[in-house]
Amino acid sequence: QVQVVESGGGLVQPGGSLRLSCAASGSIFSINAMGWYRQAPGKQRELVGRINRGGSAIYADSVKGRFTISRDNAKNTMYLQMNSLKPEDTAVYYCNAVVIRYGSTLPNDYWGQGTQVTVSS
Repeated sequence: QVQVVESGGGLVQPGGSLRLSCAASGSIFSINAMGWYRQAPGKQRELVGRINRGGSAIYADSVKGRFTISRDNAKNTMYLQMNSLKPEDTAVYYCNAVVIRYGSTLPNDYWGQGTQVTVSS
């Protein structure tokens, strides 16, 4: 079994900052790519950004220059530093991890349960 858990969400004022964490645990041999997605009310889930095992990240245009993704491979953990937050960043943020489990050669997708981020004055 593999578990993925997000943390760090909350209420923040426009222009503020927040840092999300995503921790993967369980029968993990290695984690390939990891990513952050978000879903606002009434909208489809969208990509925020993804990071590969080597640390190279890509971002959605809407968050470029404001959000930064990083990861700690030794801790199977990924982070999302969000700066200059806007009301339109309000959403449930989900973590995705592409995991190779012990005893397997095939990667599988795992998702967290999501953490709410609300940007409001």
